Amino acid sequence: MDIFQAIALAILQGLTEFLPISSSAHLILLPVLAGWEDQGLAFDVAVHVGTLTAVVVFYRKVLVKVIKAWAGSLVGKGFNEDAKLAWYVGFGTIPVGLVGMSLTDGMQEALRNPLIIAAATLVFALLLWWAEKRAQEQRKKVTFMDAILVGLFQAVALIPGTSRSGITITAGLLLGLKREQAAMFSFLLSIPVIALAGGLKTLELYQSDIVVMWNLMLIGILVSAVVAYLSIAWFLKLLNKIGMLPFVVYRLILGAVLIGVFAG
Repeated sequence: MDIFQAIALAILQGLTEFLPISSSAHLILLPVLAGWEDQGLAFDVAVHVGTLTAVVVFYRKVLVKVIKAWAGSLVGKGFNEDAKLAWYVGFGTIPVGLVGMSLTDGMQEALRNPLIIAAATLVFALLLWWAEKRAQEQRKKVTFMDAILVGLFQAVALIPGTSRSGITITAGLLLGLKREQAAMFSFLLSIPVIALAGGLKTLELYQSDIVVMWNLMLIGILVSAVVAYLSIAWFLKLLNKIGMLPFVVYRLILGAVLIGVFAG
């Protein structure tokens, strides 16, 4: 992998991690279309660190509040809305953790089949469209039941092509949350998920004999972090203006392209 490939992949990861368009579908398609070799485990770790950094920095004020409130709830200072949100993020992470631990290496490899990714891209595009059409957007506050149900939907995102942000925002809309609230809870839920996934990849990297090209890793972290931060800001700014339909159309086109490239 050269510096151009590193920058291109980092931009793609940063852009697609938090948009409801599936980062896995893009990261499998670009190397195939460009004729590149797989970027490898070390680079995957780097771009995960970058996107995690972006969402933590973007929501740093919210995170400080909810972490303080959560810590207060542990020592008997009560449960305000911030403390509840912290606990809900924790509860919402449990389903994806349990499902993730139950998947064998063979199952994970099978799910990376390009045609499975294409099918997930198409199916969950239609589900997102349906959620957009029937969304009532009545509530701003996340409840315990919301956290559990959104968390269950998030577990489905272990199927590549689903889009973690897409499926969790879909769940939030179906449950009656306002768009911006559904998006914020989706992004907060991504923090422990990305941290856990990145931690596991880091452990795999530590236990392997892979030679790490630190200059490319640093580029991957920086570029994916900047692009992911801008992607979150852009998405939240335009969410109420453009809705989800443009992402639905894009996913349908992407799914068709994947089928066209890999079905032959």
